[in-house]
Amino acid sequence: MTIPTLNRLYASGGSEILFNTLQITVGGQEYWLVENFEDITAVTESGASVTFQAAAMAVALPARNSDGTQDLKFAVSNIDGVVSTAIRKALSNLNDAKLIMRQYISTQLNAPASPPIVLQIKDGYWKATEVQITAGFLNILKTAWPRYRYTLPGFPGLRYLQ
Repeated sequence: MTIPTLNRLYASGGSEILFNTLQITVGGQEYWLVENFEDITAVTESGASVTFQAAAMAVALPARNSDGTQDLKFAVSNIDGVVSTAIRKALSNLNDAKLIMRQYISTQLNAPASPPIVLQIKDGYWKATEVQITAGFLNILKTAWPRYRYTLPGFPGLRYLQ
């Protein structure tokens, strides 16, 4: 990818478009979606060629700030009901739900335009026509320090320290 291509892309003066793609992993199933009217076949950062299914979705990128909660929010059309089934599974077991967002330039589908963003699915809900999902990074501001706590169940000898 060259700088003139990126300049044209961000200035909206060229014929290239930016594809937002999502890889949703829930349980053992993976869903590959692209914000587009047609399916695309692209190469991931690991060299695997995958087909992203066209989906009516909207992606709101995380804010670049220092408040500790950088969430990616997206909505996906739920007309066929496939997405709501996956999201129900994800929301019932949030430890097992992962989302990878990649961006591709339409003329260069041989690699992502930027490094992929790996997020955990935090919350979401579904309606008859759409699914709203919030995914985010680890919220470092709400993380205890030190992470490993020395408590009596793990260290019974602490009871005898003076």
